[in-house]
Amino acid sequence: MLVASQLRVGAVIRHEGQEYKVVATEYRPGQGRMSGAMHTRLRNLTTGTVWEHAFRSELKLDEVPVEKRAIEFLYSADGTCCFMDPETFEQTEVPDAVVGVQARFLEAGMRVPVEFVNGRAVSVVFPEVMEAKISDTAPPMHQQQDTNFKTAKLENGVDVLVPQFVKTGDTIRIDIEHLRYVDRAKPKRV
Repeated sequence: MLVASQLRVGAVIRHEGQEYKVVATEYRPGQGRMSGAMHTRLRNLTTGTVWEHAFRSELKLDEVPVEKRAIEFLYSADGTCCFMDPETFEQTEVPDAVVGVQARFLEAGMRVPVEFVNGRAVSVVFPEVMEAKISDTAPPMHQQQDTNFKTAKLENGVDVLVPQFVKTGDTIRIDIEHLRYVDRAKPKRV
């Protein structure tokens, strides 16, 4: 059992017969005789829908254990991503809907943590920032424009906004959750 005031991002709970992953939390203290409330954003692990709900801070919830394993990405086909456990060679298929838009950043042989609940993969945990190479963008502009950003297509087909000085062939760092430009990647030293 878990008290609602102790909910943290990443926890998995069972509420009204459904399993939810906590995506965001905010505690709001009560006034006078009223107790506080934990405002949460929850993602249903079965349907993938997001639900916002406020729990009384003293409410007891069922916590569901989450197993996290680093497994290797193999390939993507027919709306699923196939992963393999490098120790047992057991293969796991995860629907693209569970992986999210970030599935396009997966490369063969890449190891990522995958969270399992009751033996079922429920989410893939990506690093906050990843590097990607630009395959196509407009030439660099050094004069004042209406906007300081332009569209660039990455090698994996994702379009992102980048500053005007970025050119085709540059490697950039991207905030994976929001698909935003962070900065140019530093060249690797040999």
